[in-house]
Amino acid sequence: MIVLAAVVGYLLGSFPSADLVARIASKGAVDIRRNGSGNPGTLNAARVLGKWWGVVVFVLDLAKGIAAGLAGFALARDVGAYVGATAAVGGHIFPVWSRFRGGKGVATSAGACLAVFPAFFPIDLVASLFGTLVSRRAERGTQIACAIWVTSAALWWAFDWPNLWGPEPGPGLLAFAVVGSGMILWAFADARRRGAE
Repeated sequence: MIVLAAVVGYLLGSFPSADLVARIASKGAVDIRRNGSGNPGTLNAARVLGKWWGVVVFVLDLAKGIAAGLAGFALARDVGAYVGATAAVGGHIFPVWSRFRGGKGVATSAGACLAVFPAFFPIDLVASLFGTLVSRRAERGTQIACAIWVTSAALWWAFDWPNLWGPEPGPGLLAFAVVGSGMILWAFADARRRGAE
């Protein structure tokens, strides 16, 4: 069931939200991967299609993370929730349908946190916003948020703090934060190398 949670999480995460929204918004005229920065994510969708379509992409990507965490929990309880949530981030960043070239995973990870680490979700929003505003760079804000994410997961596990409706804090929570952060930071670094920020 844990393996099934990983598979379901990955498939949910790999759902091509930005590609689909771009096709619908432009009636098939715009390929989001060939316009703007080429990144199939919220910011590029907002630039290319307009801010409201960017919001639609954000909500869909957020929903993927939520659905993966909840599906994982339904399949294999706490461990399944963490595995499914982590796999969703991986599916978004490395989707098999587009030669493992996906988005950066920020919105999907936020949805995953809302499902499996809800106590951290408001901290995540504040940290990301503060880091981005101070540095004026989304990547730097994400780096700060990821560091706080991993630290928070370690603290919640160490002190067994309440996790609202999320699963019991444990090693799975820390693994979710470390692996999720690692994939997101890799995606930002890769986008910078390819000039697809």
